[in-house]
Amino acid sequence: MMRAWILPMLLVLSGSFVAAGLLLRGSTGAAVALLLVFLLLAGVNSPLIFPRSIGALEAQRRSAVDGRPVVFWRPGCVYCLRLRIRLGRSARRLHWVDIWRDADGAAVVRAANDGNETVPTLVVAGRPYVNPDPAWVREQLSPPA
Repeated sequence: MMRAWILPMLLVLSGSFVAAGLLLRGSTGAAVALLLVFLLLAGVNSPLIFPRSIGALEAQRRSAVDGRPVVFWRPGCVYCLRLRIRLGRSARRLHWVDIWRDADGAAVVRAANDGNETVPTLVVAGRPYVNPDPAWVREQLSPPA
């Protein structure tokens, strides 16, 4: 779990050091703005934004039971972040697998993408979709009419 916080902590520390340097030079406004940008980047890359990741095998097992899609993602991926933000609260209804923390998840993504670790990769009913449109993903979560 600590590994997931390394990038956000580095962003906060880096932003703090740079902001402190700007403050010492008398650029208060620039220091505050820069620190806010670094804090925003840290928040976006933190585990707070994404639902708790589970292992690929557990996600596939749960998906077989409840029929919900599995999303394979990795921290720092802007496309994963875009998907997560545009899904809003619906994102909690998906099974999320961090491929950097789960070797089985990375293998699933490579098998679906000709050896590449392209994310987000969504698996719906055993079929992979690479970088799907968030509106389409939301449709997959709605019960059939």
